[in-house]
Amino acid sequence: MDSPGEIRAVIVDDEPLAREGIRLLLADDPEIAIAAESGDGPGALETIRRLRPDLVFLDVQMPEMNGFEVMASLPPGELPAVIFVTAFDRYALRAFEVHALDYLLKPFDDDRFHDALRRAKSHLRLSRMSDLSQRLLSLLQSYGDPAAAAAARARGGTPGSEPPAAEHPRRLAIKDGCRVVFLSVEEIDWIEAADYYVQIHAGGKSYLHRETMNSVEGKLDPARFVRIHRSAIVNRDRIKELRTQGRRDTIVVLAGGAELKVARSHREKLTVLR
Repeated sequence: MDSPGEIRAVIVDDEPLAREGIRLLLADDPEIAIAAESGDGPGALETIRRLRPDLVFLDVQMPEMNGFEVMASLPPGELPAVIFVTAFDRYALRAFEVHALDYLLKPFDDDRFHDALRRAKSHLRLSRMSDLSQRLLSLLQSYGDPAAAAAARARGGTPGSEPPAAEHPRRLAIKDGCRVVFLSVEEIDWIEAADYYVQIHAGGKSYLHRETMNSVEGKLDPARFVRIHRSAIVNRDRIKELRTQGRRDTIVVLAGGAELKVARSHREKLTVLR
C-alpha cells in the first residue's frame, strides 16, 4: 500500500542510460517511489493509464509516439504532473503550452534536477490539500452546520438533506499551510484568477485555492458577489467607491484599499449595488 505522502513516479525515456540517471537522482529521496519505467511512447501510455502515477519524467522524442502524443492521448482527469526531459530545446515552448511543470534540457546538473523536483513536490502537495479541502467541504455541506440544520427544519426538511438549487455555500474550504480553513463567504473581499487557481483575499489575508474562476463564481451568490473582470470577482458589500480613470476606465475601490479595474463588458453589473 502506498504511504499517504508518497509520490509515485514513472520514468519514460528511450535511452536506458537516461532512465538510470534519473533513477539514481531519485534513489535517496524518501518521498519518491519509482512505480515503473518505459522506453517508448505506447509503453508509457499503457503504464500511465494502468498505474495512474503522480509524476512522470517524460522524454519528448521516442519511437512510435512522442511525449506530446502520450499526453494528448490521456483524458484531462488522468494527466499526471509532467517534467519533460529531452536533449532538444526547440520543444520548450510547446511543453509549457501543454502545462508541463518543468523542462529539463540534457545534459542537466543535479541542482537543476532537484529544483524541478521541488517544484513538482510543491505542486502535488497543494493539489492533494486542495482535494482534501473539497472532500471536507462536501462532507460539511452534507451534514450541514447548526445554522443550516435549523434552516432545514424550518423548511420542513432534515439536517443533511440536499439544499435547494438556489442556495449557495456559506463557507469555502481553503488550504492555509498545513491547515484547512473554513472561510465564511461573508469574509471574502475579492477573488482573483491565478492560472489554474484563484487567490482569495479576506480580512487582510490571501489564500491560494485550486479551482477555476468560473467554478468559484458558480458557487457564490450573485446578489453578494459580482464579476468585474475575467480575472476578478468582488464582494459587493466591500465596494467603497467607483472611480473613473481617464476617459473610459472604471476602477472599483474596496474597503481594504484594493483598486481593481472594471472590464467594459462588466460595467453594467455595477449600475445597482446592493
